[in-house]
Amino acid sequence: MEKLWTGRFAEELDRTADAFNASIRFDRKMYAQDIRGSLAHAAMLGAQGIIPPADAQAIIEGLGGILADLQSGALQIDERCEDIHMFVEQELTARIGDAGKKLHTARSRNDQVATDLRLYLRDECAHVRELLCDLLRVICEQARKNADAVMPGYTHLQRAQPVTMAHQLLAYGMMFTRDLCRLSDAVTRMNVSPLGACALAGTTYPTDRQATGAALGFADIARNSIDAVSDRDFAVELAACFSLVMTHLSRFCEELILWSSWEFSFIELSDRFTTGSSIMPQKKNPDMAELIRGKTGRVYGDLITLLTMLKGLPLAYNKDMQEDKEAVFDALETVTGCLTVFVPMLDSMTVRKENLAAAARTGLINATDLADYLAKKGVPFRSAYKTVGQIVGVCVASGRTLEEIPLEEYRKYDPNFDRDLYKAIDPAACAYARSSAGGASPDQVEGQIAYIERFLQ
Repeated sequence: MEKLWTGRFAEELDRTADAFNASIRFDRKMYAQDIRGSLAHAAMLGAQGIIPPADAQAIIEGLGGILADLQSGALQIDERCEDIHMFVEQELTARIGDAGKKLHTARSRNDQVATDLRLYLRDECAHVRELLCDLLRVICEQARKNADAVMPGYTHLQRAQPVTMAHQLLAYGMMFTRDLCRLSDAVTRMNVSPLGACALAGTTYPTDRQATGAALGFADIARNSIDAVSDRDFAVELAACFSLVMTHLSRFCEELILWSSWEFSFIELSDRFTTGSSIMPQKKNPDMAELIRGKTGRVYGDLITLLTMLKGLPLAYNKDMQEDKEAVFDALETVTGCLTVFVPMLDSMTVRKENLAAAARTGLINATDLADYLAKKGVPFRSAYKTVGQIVGVCVASGRTLEEIPLEEYRKYDPNFDRDLYKAIDPAACAYARSSAGGASPDQVEGQIAYIERFLQ
């Protein structure tokens, strides 16, 4: 198959080198965006009088037919072509003749592929945003259902203070709102048109880059033609956004894995998102959560691939940049696949409230509240802290909880202790009393849910 760039070469490209150089295996997924870009370019060529309007119309109709046939399955992409751009142009020329050869006037594959990639990623990022919104809705629903589910909060994976499952879930909600903001910001920066920059220096034809950019939904055009074809910051930025999404999913999955173990038994994942063992009949394994946790490293690798590919790369376009697509496509597909599984897995999760409450009654997680009890009676907090530390030591040595220490024993440590201390150190009361902004109290939790719901609107 003749290459679009033949003419200067006396020998055919080595078959191994041809296969090594080809990108159609992975850039074929951009066929719709490639045709959209070509439709806008052809319309501009005709409108500007760069090619005859009749030829522009023939190109537009031919491209429309190719797109329809690819979408219906009537036309298959020829894998022998070097890339999707070559396939579309050759198919167009085969259908409409020499007019098809005029499509590439005032355009290079450099600005063409940069345009295709931005269009494709913009389209696909809209789906990722939808999935993140779905996830936030599920988090809010689960938070409302579990606003009264008192549980231990942890630091250093040690029981620390009473919180609620709602409060814990909403912490992840805040992470994913930031992910949505980052992704939207990245798409905004990506949404500029490189079309018309040509190979690197622009063109001598009287093109209208603003017209093609507007036709393709870009907010602006790339202001420097060299930067237009050599910029892949947007791919790196998206991979960084996807990496943080995966970081948050991985942390969430780690907790779900721990919470679903016999040792915790805080939650149960649906049978639809767990698997069994080939040898141990009792097993119910959180494989989906573990896979998401494992795939996080894959997306990190994609980010590093892009950064390393660009490091030290001279201007303008270099073939190294062909490596951008597999990396950013993989990151995109991985985060999309993980969110598609994670959202219904979280939605179908059952919270074992009775087990959460039992755990909250152990581990002396109300010790801070006992110190606060004394501080509110005028005892300096550091003195109160030391007193409670001594009482905790007694509890640990005797195997008792703070609630099991009788009042007369408390008063040996400080006469300010009174019967109301037991109400103050009830785990539910401890959690519900934390009414400072962003805290665990029911009104603060409801405020956090409302914040996310407003954000989604």
